[in-house]
Amino acid sequence: MARITVNEMLCKGCGMWVMACPVKIIELEKERINSKGYHPAASIDQSKCTGCRSCAMMCPDVAITVER
Repeated sequence: MARITVNEMLCKGCGMWVMACPVKIIELEKERINSKGYHPAASIDQSKCTGCRSCAMMCPDVAITVER
């Protein structure tokens, strides 16, 4: 089973990964802000992750890691 890990210290909430995710399971954490003042990315349903790594490839800050 694949899973997404987001390094919140690196994430600046750019949202470039939104269009890249084929199953649409990543969104911005609207309730939380990281230490740099951004809303970080978060997976809303890890069980649907296919492990395609599209989100990680689109992340300009290398904040998303996909584990298989």
